[in-house]
Amino acid sequence: MTITDDFMESRSPSFGGSRFGGSFVRKAGLLLALLALLGGPPMATAALDLKLIMQHPDWIGPPVEAAWWRGDGGQIAYRVKRAESSVRDVYVLEANGQVAGPLSAAELTRGDGEQQRLSRDGKMLASTVGHALFVRRGEQPLSTKSSESLLTRLYTGSSPLSDVQFSADESALQFRSADQWWQVSLEADSVAYPLTDLRFADAPHAVGKSALEQEQLRLFATLERERQHDEEKHEEAVKNAMTSPHAGPVPWYLGKGKELVASSLSTDGRYLLAVVRAEAGGAGNGKPDQMPSYVARSGYVDIEDVRTLVGLEAPRPEQLLLLDLQQRERHEIDLTVLKGIGEDPLADLKKAQGLDAHDDDDPRPVTIEQVSWHPAQPLALVQVRSIDNKDRWTLRIDAPRTASEEIHRQSDPAWINPYQFTALGWVPQTDTAWLLSEESGYGHLYTVSAQGRMRQLTKGAFEVVDVHFSRSAETAWLLTNREHPTKYDVDLLDMETGSLEQLTTLNGIESFQVSPDETQLLLQYSGTYTPAQAAVFDLASRELQRSTDTRTPVYKQISWQEPEFVPVPSSKTELPIWTKFYSARGKSLGPRPIVVFVHGAGYTQNTHHKFPYYFREQMFHNLLTEYGYHVIDMDYRASRGYGRDWRAAIYRQMGTPELEDLIDGVDWVVRERNGDPDRVAIYGGSYGGFMTFMAMFKAPDVFVAGAALRPVTDWRHYNHGYTANILNTPQIDPEAHRISSPIEFVEGLRGDLLISHGMLDDNVFYKDSVRLAQRLLELEKEHWELASYPLEPHGYVHPESWLDQYRRIFKLFERSVGKNGVPLQ
Repeated sequence: MTITDDFMESRSPSFGGSRFGGSFVRKAGLLLALLALLGGPPMATAALDLKLIMQHPDWIGPPVEAAWWRGDGGQIAYRVKRAESSVRDVYVLEANGQVAGPLSAAELTRGDGEQQRLSRDGKMLASTVGHALFVRRGEQPLSTKSSESLLTRLYTGSSPLSDVQFSADESALQFRSADQWWQVSLEADSVAYPLTDLRFADAPHAVGKSALEQEQLRLFATLERERQHDEEKHEEAVKNAMTSPHAGPVPWYLGKGKELVASSLSTDGRYLLAVVRAEAGGAGNGKPDQMPSYVARSGYVDIEDVRTLVGLEAPRPEQLLLLDLQQRERHEIDLTVLKGIGEDPLADLKKAQGLDAHDDDDPRPVTIEQVSWHPAQPLALVQVRSIDNKDRWTLRIDAPRTASEEIHRQSDPAWINPYQFTALGWVPQTDTAWLLSEESGYGHLYTVSAQGRMRQLTKGAFEVVDVHFSRSAETAWLLTNREHPTKYDVDLLDMETGSLEQLTTLNGIESFQVSPDETQLLLQYSGTYTPAQAAVFDLASRELQRSTDTRTPVYKQISWQEPEFVPVPSSKTELPIWTKFYSARGKSLGPRPIVVFVHGAGYTQNTHHKFPYYFREQMFHNLLTEYGYHVIDMDYRASRGYGRDWRAAIYRQMGTPELEDLIDGVDWVVRERNGDPDRVAIYGGSYGGFMTFMAMFKAPDVFVAGAALRPVTDWRHYNHGYTANILNTPQIDPEAHRISSPIEFVEGLRGDLLISHGMLDDNVFYKDSVRLAQRLLELEKEHWELASYPLEPHGYVHPESWLDQYRRIFKLFERSVGKNGVPLQ
């Protein structure tokens, strides 16, 4: 599992459905029609039925999961989930706006695939469809307005293909399959051949380090003679491979007990950078925790080993090897020379616990995050991060000289952002590097010349999320939230002056691609109540030309409440706390009860103009407003989109800054919107469940009811990758873990508490809630309940569980703070 998977919410299956709906849609339509015939509530109220909201999201319509240019005549292909199925279908959005599909397997191979790579001159486009490799070629740069190119299949294998790239002279394509690299010429009737054969074993002809083995070879001439024959055969194979590479590669024996993390091939096909580490099961002190499944197909209780706990099995250090495939030479890139590698930012904390710190004789271990080869030269950029996550270095490696040069170092006394601003590459037509960095306080774009001169191209209190350079390198397209922290659009950057021009005004762009002829943008965007769609934006007219709409008719006719985006003043910082506010509807009967929703993941953003991950919760908020509640959804400190200081405010004190912000939000609702300070409830899942506990236990005078869903209760029992960044490890920083763990503050509970947890949760273990329940029992606390869901993982997948969970939440709110006496429909 990568770091970005560790605590970012484990997403439920995507929405699903098709343009034509399914049984969910039909049932919802019959329900609405029946209510209308019976003279029931208005459309908005009728739709706000918990059973409708919490059913499988097929009824909403599927989001566009991916979109890509298909052919050179302006076609757009896009992928969506099929209704009531886990199968994905591909449709085509034609230049005239018509939709065709779903495409058959045969039809898919008649157009470009999803994973694409454009040649430097724009005349060739490589892509993969399934396990096949294709190239499209034209006499001129490929155009979205004509169809004059030719699509050719070059290779079909038995394993998935990845990392497709053009060779330095653009006469061949290179790709990775099953951890080995291949090359195929663009000439007609060419045959693909492997460039590498990486093996993690000791060479059969090598003399081992074992004294016993060496003694055997000395004593027995027959064994030594056989070894020499093996060595001779290997050397002959190496010689033949160097003179005739098409005959196949000779194995590279990289050592027993190691494994490949990643590899990257230079475009001239000569050099390979390989990231390796020791196999799992080393000298760590941890053992995997176990997760029982009580409702299993076998009829027995199935036990699954899951992850270890924070600090008990740290990430394994990595090595960077440079392999010269032509000369058969192996070099290890020395990473102990990185500036500051022998300095330990945690030295004082370790000293207090009687632990040894790293120094020049024992430098900090590292991991390799990114490798980017120059498209035309054997030069590589490599991003290295310390395992303690306090430093990130960028190196430039000159492969022929086997030399490395440090061109950038970012240090952070809290932790380096592992989720964003890690991208790097080469400015087209130059040997200038570019990278994203948070060193100014916000994620911005920088370049570093071949002479080492660094230039910051974007500046200000906003973040650059994605970058695409024009072929001429005179401009670049950037995805930013420059206009407003909650709005994401595409800007055009002038590389010479650094000036920015906003191109789009959709507010909710999630990603974009530039057309091969650089005349259009292919956008994936969404809205507050619109799942992700694909659209074509014309760069000349600055207009949207066509767009998908995968929403179902039933969903589209519902009138949802648009949230108000509010800058809640902070009592602790100069920046406001950006918040979505949902106002209670209907005639006021006095001060309104307040519900505070807390998003999960910590480092994520939910106050934005995109379709939220918490789309069910947003619909639930609409229901709450119908029953007279004010609802707020805050991007508390720790959230994404507001710069480094906002993100890192929780270092060594998780739950403290966030709670201060939530209380500021409640105060704002009371002061500005007639909220009732005596009727405040809170709920959230994962990190939001953790914060619900902190609110209920540490601020019982403010929060009188709470629902903690799949919550972290003790950070000492969470994973290493997420927790050690923010709280260090319990061995090094026990106090940070103590003050950040809700289980330490259970005695503060006075209000009504619902705990809800899936028993197959391999992210935040079900035992977190069980352990906290035992503390509640021992402290003789009342007015709490634990709802368990035997077949649910971290992100619930079954509509029955969603419905039961939110019925309980709604009843909790009505019982504790609503005082409406309205039965749940």
